[in-house]
Amino acid sequence: MRDRTQVGFSILELLVVVTIILIIASIAVPHYLSSRMAANEANAVGSMRAVTSALMVYTTTYPAVGYPASLSDMSDGGVPSNCLPSVIPSSTAACLLDNSMASGLKSGYIFTYVSDTSSLPSKSYGLNGVPVSRGSTGRRSFFTNVPGVIHWNATTSATEADPSIPM
Repeated sequence: MRDRTQVGFSILELLVVVTIILIIASIAVPHYLSSRMAANEANAVGSMRAVTSALMVYTTTYPAVGYPASLSDMSDGGVPSNCLPSVIPSSTAACLLDNSMASGLKSGYIFTYVSDTSSLPSKSYGLNGVPVSRGSTGRRSFFTNVPGVIHWNATTSATEADPSIPM
């Protein structure tokens, strides 16, 4: 029988509680990481759709240029004051994308944009989104080009030949 002056938990009770907490954590952490990767992938697809929409606006607004030479041409061009309401956008600072997307790194994905600059107006582009760390920040890579269809690949950089994501 315990002495009534003794207060607190026994070492056995503490070990049981710690064991239960560790079991719950071992179940929860992988689900959290999986959810985070799914959120990063959804954000990457949404970002690619936003870039595709911005590209359509850009080519309509600047038909002599066609597709921009870089993603930064669709943001503030590196000068935040270029996108103030009193400033008229230009083909090198169109103010159509946020700076995080124009930098090429967003939500665990690296975005690489390539424009066909061999002729003016530029008639094609390619946009790749690859996880910074496959299996940690995302599982799939994404690709889109002129038609605007987004393709994915789970093992390497996506290409036009890979399966597409339904609209």
